[in-house]
Parts: sequence; C-alpha cells; structure tokens
Amino acid sequence: MAQIAALVLLVFGLLPIANWIPGGHDAPWYSQRLADWLSGGSIVLGIGVIAAIAFNRYPGWWRTGLWSGVAGRWRRGNRRSDALIAVVVFVVCAVIAQLVLSAKPLLIDEIIQLYQARIFATGHLWLPAATYPVFSSAMHLIDWSGKVYGQFPAGGPAMLVPGVWLHAPWLVGPAFTAIGAYLLARVLRRMELGDGTALAALLLYAFAPFTLFLGGSMMNHVTETTWLLAATLALLIAVADDNPHDLAGFICGLCLGVAATIRPTDAAAFALPTAGWLLWRARHGGPALRALLLSGVGVALPMAVLLYINSQQTGSALRFGYIEMWGSSHELGFHKAPWGVAHTPARGLELVNLYFLRLQDYMFESAGPSLLFASAALALTRRLRAFDRWILLSCAMLVLAYFAYWHDGFYLGPRFMLPLAPWIALWTARLPALLRERNVPLPVLRGTVTAGVAALLIGCAMGVPVRTLQYHNGMQSMRLDADATAAAAGATNALILVRESWGAQLVSRLWGLGVSRTETEHLYRSYDACRLDNIIAATEADQGGVDELHRRLAPFAGDSVQLRTDKSLPDTTIRFVPNAPHTELCLRRVAEDRGGFASYPQMLLAGQHGNRFERDLHERDTLLLRMYPGRPLWLLTESPRIGGGFQVEKVSVDSMHAEWQQDRAPRP
Repeated sequence: MAQIAALVLLVFGLLPIANWIPGGHDAPWYSQRLADWLSGGSIVLGIGVIAAIAFNRYPGWWRTGLWSGVAGRWRRGNRRSDALIAVVVFVVCAVIAQLVLSAKPLLIDEIIQLYQARIFATGHLWLPAATYPVFSSAMHLIDWSGKVYGQFPAGGPAMLVPGVWLHAPWLVGPAFTAIGAYLLARVLRRMELGDGTALAALLLYAFAPFTLFLGGSMMNHVTETTWLLAATLALLIAVADDNPHDLAGFICGLCLGVAATIRPTDAAAFALPTAGWLLWRARHGGPALRALLLSGVGVALPMAVLLYINSQQTGSALRFGYIEMWGSSHELGFHKAPWGVAHTPARGLELVNLYFLRLQDYMFESAGPSLLFASAALALTRRLRAFDRWILLSCAMLVLAYFAYWHDGFYLGPRFMLPLAPWIALWTARLPALLRERNVPLPVLRGTVTAGVAALLIGCAMGVPVRTLQYHNGMQSMRLDADATAAAAGATNALILVRESWGAQLVSRLWGLGVSRTETEHLYRSYDACRLDNIIAATEADQGGVDELHRRLAPFAGDSVQLRTDKSLPDTTIRFVPNAPHTELCLRRVAEDRGGFASYPQMLLAGQHGNRFERDLHERDTLLLRMYPGRPLWLLTESPRIGGGFQVEKVSVDSMHAEWQQDRAPRP
C-alpha cells in the first residue's frame, strides 16, 4: 500500500499528465516549474553531496545530540510545549490574515459563508428575499422562494459565527489552524515514533506555507481539517489496546459529524475507513463494540442538525443548498458539470495531476519538489501499522472523491488537498528514520537530512517572500472597504449604486428573469453580448420570463461557434460575434467597462451608517428609487485617478435620468 502511494505521488506529482490529455485542464506553467525544480534541486543535491563528504571526513561536525535534545525537551514539556507551538502558529496566521489577506474574505466562497454566518449570528437560518433580488444577487447566494441564504453546508458558516460576534471573523482561521497544530501534536505523541520524527512532523505541518496561508483565510477547508484532526486523536484513544475508552468513540464520531456539516465529501473519506476499523475491532464485542455504537451516535447528532437546517432552507433535509442552486450537475460523478462541460474520468485524472503538481510547490515552497521526501519515505516503508493503513486509505479516498468532482479547487494552493497536509508532513519527517532502518551509510543519511533542511531554508528565504507578495498584491478589487470609502465621502443613509462590469450585469439580469444559475452560465457563454443585452431588455420590458427569453434567443443559436473574446477589454469573459453590429448602448457599456468597475458580492457585507448598497442596472434603477424615496443617490465605481482604487461620488437623480434616457434609444 505504501509503495502504491509513493508511485501515485511520483507519477501525478512530477509528470504533466494533464498536458498529455487533449481538450481539458492543463498545466501551461509546467515547463517553468520543471526548470525551477531542476535548478533548485541541483543546488540542494549539491549541498547534500558536499555535506555527505564533509561529515564522512569530519564526523565531529555532526552534532548528534542537538536535534534529539530539542525533541526531548519538547517531549518533556508535554501540553505546554504543544500549546506554545500552537500560540506561535496562531500569531503567524493572524499576521498573514491581516497583512497579506487584508483580514477580508477575498474569494466568493468566503464572502457567501461569512454572509451566512451573519445570518446565523442573528438567530435566523435565512433572510426574507428582497422585492427585487436582481439588485443584490450573487454567485452561490440563493435568493428565491422568498428566502436568501448561502449554498454551502451550514457547518462552515457556523464556525465563523464566534468571529462575527467578536467583530473579528478573520481570527477564526488562525484559531482553528492553531488548534489543529495542537491536536496533531497530541496525535504524534501517541504514535510509535521517535521524538525527533514526531517533532519534525509537527513543525513541518504547523509551519508549512500551505497550512499558514490557508490558515489566514476564511475558507472552510481550515475548520474542517481541524475537526478531522480532532477525530483522529479521538480514534487513536478509542483503539488503544492498553487503555481503550469507549467514550472516545463517541467523540470521534461527533468530530467526524461536525466535519461532515462543513464538507461532507471530505468527512466521508475519513469516516468510512474509521467505521471499518472500529467495526473490525468490535467483532468480539466489549468496549470496542460500545465505541463503535457511540461513534454512530456521535456522527448522527451534528448531522441531524444539518439535515434540519437543510429542511428549513431548501425544503428537504437531504437537499443541500448547492444542489438547490445547481441541480444534480453539482454532485460527484462523471456527468455534465454546472458550467456545461462534461466531467469525465480523463478530466478527473487531469485534476488529480494538477493538485499534486501544485502541492509540489505550495506545500513547503521548498527548493525542489515538496513531496519528494514523502514519496521516498513511502517507497522505503517495510511495515505498515494499523494507523498508517488508516491514514493511507483515508487520503486515498479523499483523492478519489476529488477525482470524481468536476471543479478545480485552486485558491491559496490546491485547497481541496489541505486534509492531506498533516500526513504529507508526517511521511516527510519519517524519511531519516527509514533510511537508518535500511542501514544507509551514515554520511549519506546526514547529507540527505542536510539537503532537506537546506531545501526548506532556501524556500523560506526565497519562495515564501515571493508567494507572500503574490497573495498581497492579488485580488485587489475584493479588498475594498466599501463602508470606509462611503464614510470618507460623507455618504450616510444613502442609496449607493455599485457599477459592475457589463458582463456581471448581464448575468444578474438573467438571474432576475428566473434563469437558473447553470443555464445562465450556458447562455452567457453562448451568445453575442450585445445581442444578449438587447433580448434581455426586450424580455424585461414585456415582463416576460424564461420561455419568452428562449423564444427570442432561438434564431441566434448559431452564435456560439462564432464567438470571440476581446482581450483589450478589462472583462475578458465578454464575447462577441465578429463584425456583428453594435448599438450605441453596447458601445457605451464597453466604454464604461474601460473606465473601470467594481464587484458587487463583497457589498453584501457592507451597509454601515444607514447606507444601502445595490447593484447599478441603469434604467432599472428606477425600481430602487421607488423603494428608497428621498435617499441621496451615490455611485461606487473604480476611480479614474492615477493609482486606481475605488470611489463613491454623489450623483443627482436628474443626471441618472439623463443617462437612462440615452439607454432608451431604439434597439435592433
């Protein structure tokens, strides 16, 4: 089993399989990464060879007791040592959250989960839908059937609720990452490992750039991984031969159940091997049987809460929000994905390949591939303990699950793979001990360790600063503090219209007509933007619905094969049929995009000083003016000033009416 895992890591983590399968995902950056690995690996290999020669000639240079002494003090420090490491992890993640990620939700997933957390924090499961949801709709936000709530399972947003209460949701990720490091320390102390290996595994996970950067975010992968580590610790206690605790079985199941309320697929990948192990031990009855039964009770409790919330939100306990929004196309399996492209086994292989290729960089940011030591350790393993088999089987099931999932989960690294990080760190730390078991010459062993430490230090000195700068400078439009910007401009109790890109306006207007999220993606990608705008406007004017929209679009079904993007536009998702006529209105929309635009979803989290942030939809804004009579009118958009940024400027109703009058020009 270990050798198979080593082969998977080597094949999928080093070879560009995605580039060899046509028509799907690919890794256009592979050649550059390979060059970086070869150059960095050559430096590290050279350091290792020099170290092996030096330590062979001057064995006294190797401080044999240095690391073992540090590890011994860690062992003797017990809980205090583990807590100290956890505190340092918390501080580092909190600094990253503030200084690198601006203490803000930057990805739409984070925004919607924080929005849902705010709903939970008020004691509600959903909010009443707005009269005109088109002005406040967003991806992953369900706003029909009279309700507004996020598509994600309830556990993820629930983890953010304490942060909402403390007005610091950005601290939730650091807190859970620190708790996860502490739990892993307790797990490692229970394993049959040398102190040096255990401490190395703990530090490799706790301070891996992959762990820390994601730990500074508000992504639900962080909280879920911590609950999985809590379940792991409880499982080790439940299966201990010397002093088993059947209550630990209940805690293990409870933690897995909580993890399932956050990310059901990941929890299932770890829960099924756990159930198998407990079931095997329970075959003779006694405490092991009680542990198994109590684990089932533990899983059932949080799942019952989740199913109740589902029933209140979607109307069915077994229907999750993302299925309500996207239909069965969101589920695991090989079928048509929500974006319209069919997910096939070939595309699944491409995604698994991309995840491991990215882990080679993002896990440790080391000089050379990050997974190389773990691969070597797995290949050298002679005997697997029961816990080792549980680790490998759980990790394999997680990878298989995402092989069958259509979405490429990339944000701050291959985020779907975060639950693997503790165990990659563990196998990486095991390599020196395994080399000793294989009687590798002492100079070679010491050279290997020196090369590994050098790879980490070079990555810390060179790779981590580059990645930090990349994250700090990325997604700038999502860092806008709309409330502060409005306050600086003097806007209070105002109606603030947010000028989005033309493409985003088209998408929201399709939603407003009742088009499903999945079909909206198809229509937006299949029709000339100008033609689509004209047909949407005509359908809106006639107060038509989806059927009327389809009737008007039917004559232009052939557009899709001719569409081209205009790479000179800031929004490259807009598509046009070459040489098709553009109305004056379409030309104005293009000019507006060139002048700059904002993004609406993060405005869902704004609204201080009595302000209302709503999407600007031009002439349809008259509906908002009727809803909020007497409010001063402001417009939020990208600033034309040198240096960019965003601005809120006061506009008159008369000037807006003049603009809307232009939009009423005859359309073809």
